[in-house]
Amino acid sequence: MKDETRKLIKDLWYFSSLSFSVALAILIGLGIGYWLDTRVFHTSPYLTLIFLALGIIAGFRNIYLAMKKSRRL
Repeated sequence: MKDETRKLIKDLWYFSSLSFSVALAILIGLGIGYWLDTRVFHTSPYLTLIFLALGIIAGFRNIYLAMKKSRRL
């Protein structure tokens, strides 16, 4: 296999895994917020919403870093 083909496959794998990375960041933020709300602090929706927002921010940060990496290529 040519080096160009390997590089292309590697880049395609990285960018296709990006959607999984974004979804996972959002779900982790949501899960932590829900757990803190129901088990630790009993502050029903507030920590869930805060950590959901943090998960969304982390997901968009992953997209930003991927775009930055694609410009370097």
